[in-house]
Amino acid sequence: MAPHKAPDSSRRSDRSRRAIYDAALALVGESGYRRTTIEGIAARAGVGKQTIYRWWPSKAAVLMEAFLDLAARAAEEAGPQAGGAEYGIPDTGDLAADLKLVLRATVDELNDPLMEAPTRALTAEGIVDAKLGAEFVEKLLDPQLALYVTRLRAAQKAGQLRPDADPRVALELLIAPLTHRWLLRTLPLTHAYADTIVDYALGGLTPRP
Repeated sequence: MAPHKAPDSSRRSDRSRRAIYDAALALVGESGYRRTTIEGIAARAGVGKQTIYRWWPSKAAVLMEAFLDLAARAAEEAGPQAGGAEYGIPDTGDLAADLKLVLRATVDELNDPLMEAPTRALTAEGIVDAKLGAEFVEKLLDPQLALYVTRLRAAQKAGQLRPDADPRVALELLIAPLTHRWLLRTLPLTHAYADTIVDYALGGLTPRP
């Protein structure tokens, strides 16, 4: 008789962790942050409550890690850039085209039901929960904004942007309109709108004659 092979505990842990991520994101999208509980996540994931508490100290920690994992998977699915470059905003030499590409991808992400529900729930809760909001900014938002800063500084060196323009303010001219329209649902969030934002923003950021 062949020897009995012991179960792979690491694989079982990975499956449980993935089930917890999926359950947390589904529940926060369905019920909102406040109504989502550790008990509910455990029941949806098919694990014991103590399993969650063994890996995470709080509901916020579970949801934040689940959301960061979701964002990482979305970046992986987007695929590597040309030449195998690390994930970031492309630099083709055409600043407007590069920014339109990334803003269109942001529109698609915000309109994706899988991403929209947890993003909206965590964004809304971060407004009233300063600690959660700060963690959301530090772990997710700031790394993404840094990509814009890098691309805009490269554009400044290439003479495509005014040398006195603050990259942080410049990127907010691009991101804030999208976020405002998405959060408040004032009008549809579309690729055409993303392109218009880039055209308007660069109109005030390009070098003056």
